[in-house]
Amino acid sequence: MQTANLFWGLIFSSVGIGYFIYGRRQSSLIARYCGIALFLYPYLVTNTFALVAIGVVLMLTPRFIDL
Repeated sequence: MQTANLFWGLIFSSVGIGYFIYGRRQSSLIARYCGIALFLYPYLVTNTFALVAIGVVLMLTPRFIDL
């Protein structure tokens, strides 16, 4: 595993924990599920560019989709 993947995985996992806690407290399903996805997907993606691209999309999803 590369150092960049570990770094970006740590960043996105930290944001994912925050989204999950926010979604649980505010009863927002989209924020909760994006949070879970953010702290689980770095284990599955090995390409650094794909890791960053997916992370940014998952971070922006609750901003534009409100359920």
